[in-house]
Amino acid sequence: MKRARLIAAATALAVAAAGGAAAAGRAAPAPTARYVTDDSGRALVLHGFNTASSAKSTPDGLPELTEADVEREYRDMGTNFVRFLLQWRAVEPSPGTYDTKYLDKVAERVAWYGKRGYHVMLDMHQDLWGDGITPDRSAGNGAPAWATHLDGLPVATGQPTWELYYLQPGVIRAFDHFWNTTGEHPELMDRYAKAWRAVAARFRDDPAVLGYDLMNEPWGGSVQGAAFETGPLADLYRTAIAEIRAVDADNWIFLEPQAVGVNWGLPSALPHFADPRGGPPRIAFAPHLYPLPLDLGEDYTAGSKEWTDRTLGWWRDNVLRTAERMRAPVLLGEFGLDMTRPGASDLVGRVLDLTDETGMGRAYWSRDPGAWGPYDEKGKAGPLVGVYDRPYPRAVGGVPLRVSHDAASRTLRVVFDANETGPTEIYLPRSGFPRGGRASLGEAHWDERRRVLTVRTPPSGRVDLLVTPA
Repeated sequence: MKRARLIAAATALAVAAAGGAAAAGRAAPAPTARYVTDDSGRALVLHGFNTASSAKSTPDGLPELTEADVEREYRDMGTNFVRFLLQWRAVEPSPGTYDTKYLDKVAERVAWYGKRGYHVMLDMHQDLWGDGITPDRSAGNGAPAWATHLDGLPVATGQPTWELYYLQPGVIRAFDHFWNTTGEHPELMDRYAKAWRAVAARFRDDPAVLGYDLMNEPWGGSVQGAAFETGPLADLYRTAIAEIRAVDADNWIFLEPQAVGVNWGLPSALPHFADPRGGPPRIAFAPHLYPLPLDLGEDYTAGSKEWTDRTLGWWRDNVLRTAERMRAPVLLGEFGLDMTRPGASDLVGRVLDLTDETGMGRAYWSRDPGAWGPYDEKGKAGPLVGVYDRPYPRAVGGVPLRVSHDAASRTLRVVFDANETGPTEIYLPRSGFPRGGRASLGEAHWDERRRVLTVRTPPSGRVDLLVTPA
């Protein structure tokens, strides 16, 4: 959800009341000690973008992106992560037929990121089910036409905001058929899970691919809330996990909650999911964050700033509670806003601080040019570049306990329990660290080209690492 103003307006009071009730009288949960890890077991701090919204509408389902774009992103902001959008319609253009040429083109773009040390999460994206919900294909993305069953129910075009299409009878029916609420198309969820199996089989040995985001912002159709998350959505996730694990035992699997409400700070009801792989589970929780006041059209200023900070607190606490129930690390899969609005840079900085404080990775929406993105339509860097280009530990040789960045003193502090998994790698931007950094302990090596400080610290025990400008 990017701008759910009309839907949000109709439910704002209910969300505020429920969010307050969820947090009232209960101590805020502590940050989780669970992390997404790399192949050597180091904790990863994932910092990057969604790439890209343009994939929703291109005929081939690929984002409008060049290798030079990836290189510039790294040079400007030192990102190490991408949530790369896939389209089910492109993966499986007809039932049981998987487009290997499309997957090869995805692999080519994944290689652009892999060459620069990125971790890639493949996201099966959908909004409004698919582009088959309207005759002119002017709305929706994700699902193929063969999986779209409207039963003749209407989908009125020209909605004042795109989210309102979710309330159209035809769109609700398409989702109800997918979730088998109607009992008429039990094959659709199986087909979707098998499409994931085909993707996992193609990318299981790609060293750049970190894992798979099973569905973007699930919508339950006529079934909502806990009944949806513990019912049809959980059924889909279990089926897809089994299909993926049949061909890929190693990559991470990321699960999203229902978007409506959870994006704003309401609790999720997602249950714990067992991972059939041999070894520690690799299943993570991947919610999105679009604070309710901003979805209602407010800016991060004055009185609305206080309200937004309150909803950020609800979101944080409820996400951590869900992560504890799921026994899973957390990745913030989407957050973002119009960077030309007052207070926008302050909000992005606040979210980056929040994810550092709680041990979450983050992916900004999105890499596309425009007011929301890092660059405008002419390629000029916008305000997002400055706020997103900040020091952070890309990988930590242990379990991180605290990550804090003080821009005023130009310091980055990383506290962790070392566990012999490897060196700690820290990205340092030119702004604030023009000649690299100095580590308070351990053996450090500075890579000017990558702008990464690699620090080898004692292999065990509590490490309190302070990085300052060289």
